[in-house]
Amino acid sequence: MTKLQIKNVLVLGAGKVGSTVADMIAEYHRLPVTLADVKPGRATESDALVRRIALDVESAQDLGAALSAHSVVINCLPFYLAQRVATEAARCGVHYFDLTEDVAATKAIRELSNDATSILMPQSGLAPGVIGMLGGYLASHFDELYDLRLRVGALTRNATNSLRYNFTWSIDGVINEYCNPCDAIVNGQLVSVQPMEGHETFTLDAEAFEAFNTSGGLGTLCETLKGKVRNLDYKTIRYPGHRAAMDFLLHDLRLIERRDLLRQVLEHAVPHSREDVVILFASASGRRDGRFEQETRVARVFGAPLRGKDRTAIELTTAAGVVGVFELLQQGKLPARGFVGQEQAPLEQFLATRVGHYYKGLGVSSAPSAAAAEPAHA
Repeated sequence: MTKLQIKNVLVLGAGKVGSTVADMIAEYHRLPVTLADVKPGRATESDALVRRIALDVESAQDLGAALSAHSVVINCLPFYLAQRVATEAARCGVHYFDLTEDVAATKAIRELSNDATSILMPQSGLAPGVIGMLGGYLASHFDELYDLRLRVGALTRNATNSLRYNFTWSIDGVINEYCNPCDAIVNGQLVSVQPMEGHETFTLDAEAFEAFNTSGGLGTLCETLKGKVRNLDYKTIRYPGHRAAMDFLLHDLRLIERRDLLRQVLEHAVPHSREDVVILFASASGRRDGRFEQETRVARVFGAPLRGKDRTAIELTTAAGVVGVFELLQQGKLPARGFVGQEQAPLEQFLATRVGHYYKGLGVSSAPSAAAAEPAHA
């Protein structure tokens, strides 16, 4: 195992998640971070590790110059910029991570990887991301895997409107996953299913939830497990009633055909909230040691402070997903070049990273030690 010498990190996108990623690297790895955006925000004078710069990624020359000055780039920009940044990163030989749920962008990035001299690892957040690690972990526990069900929800803790929902993350990301086709495996066959379909209801700790198909959450897991599982699907968790209200907007009002207008409506009418909870729920069933068995994992994650700032659950879980695999790359536990799917990162190793404690509720056997859960200090 050869550790990589990473001198600095470029984080693109100074929004809430991008800022959390930068602060998480500074806190746990004590590495200098450049946080870049068209509007990077005001720097903290006393912050010796996080430097903010103005950068327009639409300028290939400026983007190339910024990338060439760093060892790693973590792209926290909107999904439609992923291919542009990844292409330039591959050209510069810079290790690339992003958080996109966009299937088309990931396919394009995968095509770039054939001649890449650096790692290209998109979809490295929560879902897609850690949920893929969890799926791969559970799948490995069965001699014959029948069904693998993966569910994730980023929910406001106090939903009072008719939509039963407040935005806790990107509006563009929500629209993308609600409107695009979804990968699944049904009866052993890789298929495309419709978003918002596959509605189900269930309870966790006596609280009612619903779930339905959304796009992009599985990342490359369907390809990895094709021929190894009978049924595999991913659904987003919401409070009961949300799907019906969104279905009215998308299909009865036909706003699925006018996504820009849909965005305007949601931006105007649905508030953002920082009072959130992230729920992960995974269930696997199959045969092991000659017996039909089921194994489940459930975790709830709440917000917490980081570097003196309050962070939401979705900010922490998303940032920890990509910072954790960044650490695995640094430790030499991932391939050093080419395309890497999230499920290629063993869940046990991820949970043993310095940020793995954010997912401690998953409760796998190789949980991180108390020492690993503490921030690194210079």
